[in-house]
Amino acid sequence: MGQNSAMRSSFVENFQLLARYNAWFNLRVLDACEKLGDAQRKLDRGAFFGSIHGTLNHLLWADTLWLARFPVQEAPLGNCPLPAPLLALPAGPAYTLQVQADWPALRAHRLQLDIAIEQWAAALTPECLEQTMVYANSKGVQRRHPAWQALTHFFNHQTHHRGQMTTLLMQDGVDVGVTDLVALL
Repeated sequence: MGQNSAMRSSFVENFQLLARYNAWFNLRVLDACEKLGDAQRKLDRGAFFGSIHGTLNHLLWADTLWLARFPVQEAPLGNCPLPAPLLALPAGPAYTLQVQADWPALRAHRLQLDIAIEQWAAALTPECLEQTMVYANSKGVQRRHPAWQALTHFFNHQTHHRGQMTTLLMQDGVDVGVTDLVALL
C-alpha cells in the first residue's frame, strides 16, 4: 500500500472515529439531560437555540439535513442506505425547527440517528471523500466543494453545539464529565 493510499484510508478512518465519538458524546449529553426535568431542559437560557432541548433539536435537524444530502450526490457518499423515516423532517422554519417536542422521542431519535451515522460512516471509501458535493444550503444558496470538507463540517458542527450544551448543563449543576476525544480512545 502506497503512502497516498494509506493517507486516504486514514482519512476515512478519521471520519469513522468521529462518528463513534459523536455517538459516545451524544449519549453522555443525553444521560446528563436525564438529570433535569422537562421544564429545565426547555428553559430559555439565552443560548443560540434558546434551550438545551432547542439545541438538541437543532442538531437533529442539521444532522438529518446533511445525511439526506450525502446519498443524492452524483456518486452517493457511503454505500449504506439510511432509513427513509429517519431522514424525514417535519415542515417548519429551517434551523430552528423542532424535530421532537417530547423528551423521550427526542432521546430515542438521537440514539437511532447516531447508530445510522456510524453505520453510514463505516461504508465510506476514499473515493467518496474525493468527489465534489453539490447542494443548496438552508438559505437556497448553491454550494460546491469536496465531500471531505462537508464531512468535516458535519462532525465539527455537532461538537460545536455539544460544547454549548455542556456549558448550559454545568450552569444547572450537571457535569457531563470528560468529553475529550482521547477519553474515547
